[in-house]
Amino acid sequence: MTSPAAVLRPLTIGPHQVWPPVVLAPMAGITNVGFRQLCREQGGGIYVCEMITTVALVQRNPKTLRMIAFGADERPRSLQLYGTDPEITAQAVRIVVERDLADHIDLNFGCPVPKVTRRGGGSALPWRRRLFARLVRAAVDAASPAGVPVTVKMRKGIDDDHLTYVEAGLAAQDAGVAAVALHGRTAAQRYSGTADWDAIATLKQALDVPVLGNGDIWEADDALRMVAHTGVDGVVVGRGCLGRPWLFADLQAAFEGRPERRLPTLGEVAVTMRRHAELLVDQFTAGSRTPARGERDGCTDFRKHVAWYLKGFPVGSELRRELAMIESLAQLDDLLGKLDVAEPFPVAALGQPRGRTNSPGKVFLPEGWLDSRDDDTVPEGAELDDSGG
Repeated sequence: MTSPAAVLRPLTIGPHQVWPPVVLAPMAGITNVGFRQLCREQGGGIYVCEMITTVALVQRNPKTLRMIAFGADERPRSLQLYGTDPEITAQAVRIVVERDLADHIDLNFGCPVPKVTRRGGGSALPWRRRLFARLVRAAVDAASPAGVPVTVKMRKGIDDDHLTYVEAGLAAQDAGVAAVALHGRTAAQRYSGTADWDAIATLKQALDVPVLGNGDIWEADDALRMVAHTGVDGVVVGRGCLGRPWLFADLQAAFEGRPERRLPTLGEVAVTMRRHAELLVDQFTAGSRTPARGERDGCTDFRKHVAWYLKGFPVGSELRRELAMIESLAQLDDLLGKLDVAEPFPVAALGQPRGRTNSPGKVFLPEGWLDSRDDDTVPEGAELDDSGG
């Protein structure tokens, strides 16, 4: 096994040197400008915006164009694209390049949700190996003239009987990607069970380009364990940072060999909650006709984060309910003032799953999808016209 100290070097993504070697996974409805800035204030890395669909970008969908937003000091600007058609994907990438919308493009082949896989997209697409290779190469060729690196994020496969990750990783490498990220679960697992770090190690051994590992990084020390177990060049963090943006401070410390880890009191968590809500209000106000509308929309967007921030803390159900219904910063301030600021961090919650947890399930696929691996026909109706997952 590789020791953590052996990877204390920047992650190389094309021309970008990223330190620490940490990537925030794109999460629908979560990784907007405000949340990414909050996380960036904690530590370094790449912070990926919400998933953008290629067809929506090509059609200049107003909602999609608003979602492609970055902070003034956000570098590299990282954008994830979802697509199933090589030609449309190439068009979308050219738009990103020509309009200088991002510095890095990631391709989504990891989404396991039925509305995606039943159309042959996301984690279902690598099964059609020729179509997968065509799509990745089309994206790389469209981005290469401007020097914008393309990476892919994928799962192990559709299920344990239909694994694709090594073959897909090699095909992506042959197509010219700058790195490959693997979530160590199949589509059938969804977000259940335990991530297969052995599979991540296998992919790392098979490829020459940087490999990133994703799955079950709940604490900074989990990232060090993954690196030691797999030898990966970096880690991808998703659900582990929900309600815990200070995880990125812990990750920075961990990769720099420092022992300190954040265990904020409830009062310190309240300060972070207020900062998060403020950033969301700023974001929504910038795109709103009136400050009042922007404040209400920003506070509404913040509501989903309340339960994650308070997980494990002894906060009454009525106060939790009121916090999850705020419409203004003043209302938030009043309710946060009712918290016991001295309450210590609930250490029992450390290492526990956050966000989506569900059971394994059937993967819905287009009719006949598994019959031929070499059919490179674009699935009919596969393109999603709405970004954000």
